[in-house]
Amino acid sequence: MIIINEVVVSKNLNPISRPTVLSIALMSAIASQPAMAEPVQLETVQVTGNTITPELNSVDAEQIEKLQANDLEDLFSQSPEVTVGGGPDVAQKLYIRGLEDQLLNITIDGAQQSTRQFHHAGRISIEPELLKRVEVNAGAGNALSGPGALGGSVKFVTKDPEDMLKPGEKFGGLVKGMFSSNTDSFKTNTTLFGRLSDDWSAMVSATNYNPDEYEDGDGNEVAGTKFDQDFLFAKVVGRLSDSQTVRLSYEKREDQGERTQRPQWIVSSWNPLYPLDIERETVTLNYELNPLDNQYLDMALTLYNTETQLFQNGRFGPYYGVGESKGFDLRNTSILGIHKVTYGIDYREDETVAGGDAYGDKSAFSDESEVRGIYIQDDMQLTDALLLSAGLRYDDYDLETQFGDNDFDEDEVSPNIGINYHFTDNWSAFASYAEAFKGPQAQDAFKIDFVANDPNLKPEDAQNAEFGVAYESTSWFGSAKVYRSEIEDVVADPAGGPRLFENIGDLESDGVILELGRRWDNILARVSYHYNDAEVDGLEANGFDHNGIANLIQDTFIAQLDYQLNSQWNFGWNARFVKGNDNIETSAGEIDKPGYGVHDFYAQWLPSASEDIRLTLTVRNVFDKNYLDHASVGDFEHIAGYEGVRGFNEPGRDIRLSVAWQF
Repeated sequence: MIIINEVVVSKNLNPISRPTVLSIALMSAIASQPAMAEPVQLETVQVTGNTITPELNSVDAEQIEKLQANDLEDLFSQSPEVTVGGGPDVAQKLYIRGLEDQLLNITIDGAQQSTRQFHHAGRISIEPELLKRVEVNAGAGNALSGPGALGGSVKFVTKDPEDMLKPGEKFGGLVKGMFSSNTDSFKTNTTLFGRLSDDWSAMVSATNYNPDEYEDGDGNEVAGTKFDQDFLFAKVVGRLSDSQTVRLSYEKREDQGERTQRPQWIVSSWNPLYPLDIERETVTLNYELNPLDNQYLDMALTLYNTETQLFQNGRFGPYYGVGESKGFDLRNTSILGIHKVTYGIDYREDETVAGGDAYGDKSAFSDESEVRGIYIQDDMQLTDALLLSAGLRYDDYDLETQFGDNDFDEDEVSPNIGINYHFTDNWSAFASYAEAFKGPQAQDAFKIDFVANDPNLKPEDAQNAEFGVAYESTSWFGSAKVYRSEIEDVVADPAGGPRLFENIGDLESDGVILELGRRWDNILARVSYHYNDAEVDGLEANGFDHNGIANLIQDTFIAQLDYQLNSQWNFGWNARFVKGNDNIETSAGEIDKPGYGVHDFYAQWLPSASEDIRLTLTVRNVFDKNYLDHASVGDFEHIAGYEGVRGFNEPGRDIRLSVAWQF
């Protein structure tokens, strides 16, 4: 039996995240206790969120561990509104409600990931091993989502050394190895962490992963899916005083492999394999000042610098794409009676260079852009049952380009408002409306030396409206929500067009999300359903015509079950079913997207109560389903002249066995 001592609902509570985050907290508590144990009193559970942007799809460290996630697709396999397709790691693209990550604000410990080097390669890559949590906010959200969050935001948060240390210890380490049957590979991670003094701690982590080509569900090796990855991460955390904390982190990720010329399409006579190397380095400084006795001061500062580099020796000869993004975010939160007000400024400068060399030669064409923002968000607890949230963002974009010699300066204000009303202890209703704005900015490095900007290019404007109800009790939780999103004047370089970044029309994304869950003493069950209809200028969104913009993923149903047998054994099952879609109209002709169902299973064993050793068995795609994910480029090969235009089949059955030893 689990007894919760207290649940603290913050003044910026999200109506959807309340049952979801609470269920995750309960699930974690259940997973750590033996069945039929004596009652355990937990610490206070802090439930946070906001009235505008739901966290239904967020992921915590416990889920990552059980799923043994290697990439983005593994990471979000249990998230109904988030889909990742592409097959091989380098080609994976993230979609929220059908909108691609280029229309989202993505951060790692607050550092915005904004530059792009090659439109055929995935823009976002992350090593899941050291993630503490992932916060997903779907749809244009509140003023705190950051600039350009037309379709929402994704915040990756890494672990601190204190998260790894055992109580009372000053030094420790984690050694983990994972075998993967599908790629016949072994992934290793070594992490050392410790206290340098009473106020300072540090950690360093190294991960190496060199899988062979994976096999699809029919047992065929998929060419172009073999790679070598190395990941280095270091963080120092210091308590400058009782109210001041500083975090300095460094991340370096290297990825090398033989990939297709266009990595998101299969190997063909005109799309052969070439060496493709990707590297990213990020330095981030986070500073917090939050005196306990001062309700007016709760300040957070983030400074960051990210450098990315892509090299491909392809049919066009050696190609380098280089990008640098640097900026800051400074915000403060004040409690003023019934108001919780967060306000601040942010700034980001991006530079993308096409050509040049690996040593920073910038003789080739480049794009340079800046975005300056001022924002305020007020959460008002009008009554015990009624929460009103409202905010504004002002963003000013500047873009200077060399090719085409077109410069742009656009600015706009984006408002938002939302309400959450608890009309009983168990039932709540919510509604929200938000706008977001994105001006012209630095484009894909591969294109900026031969694709100009339309001199009449207009900024992109998003509107998102949603409403629904939520239920929460000690045993049951659930929610129902409908949403409508529209992005006006979407910017793209359309296939077969005049080699011009232009406004191609409006993007509309409508949907329904349902969730129902049940808790028992040692079992948690949850089902969710997501319907989405995404169109670009009246044409159903697809990964070929709307690369970089959107891709329609058909009706998705997810079922999850977690069972805690005792203090040593934990079992889980996850299934994802996607409805088929036929006769999809594209610029090339009609294509079909067959439906599929994929099952995953995991079992975790802690041989001793000290939890020094963890053995985890995860079976991905249990029934060896051979399928093409709807979030990948569809199959165009039956259309004359489009042979080879097809995404990669996903991996077949993969048995992953890991052993983790913490000392």
